[in-house]
Amino acid sequence: MSIEKVILVDENDNQVGVMPKLEAHQKGLLHRAFSVFIFNSKYELLLQKRASSKYHSGGLWTNTCCSHPREGEEILDAAKRRLIEEMGIDTSLRKVHDFIYKAELDNDLTEHEFDHVLYGIYNEDPIINKDEADDFKWIDMDSLNEDIKTNGNNYTIWFKIAFEYFYNYLKK
Repeated sequence: MSIEKVILVDENDNQVGVMPKLEAHQKGLLHRAFSVFIFNSKYELLLQKRASSKYHSGGLWTNTCCSHPREGEEILDAAKRRLIEEMGIDTSLRKVHDFIYKAELDNDLTEHEFDHVLYGIYNEDPIINKDEADDFKWIDMDSLNEDIKTNGNNYTIWFKIAFEYFYNYLKK
């Protein structure tokens, strides 16, 4: 079995190296990532509850799918691949924006990512990969916004940052 690696980048998303994923999180080095938001035609967002067995942020609610591209893999291709692997969803995606964040996580890890945010539309329930997600739910944006305010510790740090952008964008 090969060790999963991430692409180290500078603040302009230029590749500066490759490193095993766990090591990058232990050292808190900036690396490329993506977050996928899937909406249905009622503008409900599909959330996944990260598998409790994940080495960080296990059991927390987050966006539909998130991961890291492989070296040489385009963001959209990586996002489509992982969306199928994690949630059994095959749909078109569009890039919305990106952002950089750095946050201390559980298990003495640091998440420091150049996160590309994408979205798509899908109107069926997912078929979740139990190695990736314990559960899923569809939720309207206003209810989710209120729940994040009240129960913020139930959500991943990157999701809260990316959600705020989507929420404000949709309100305009």
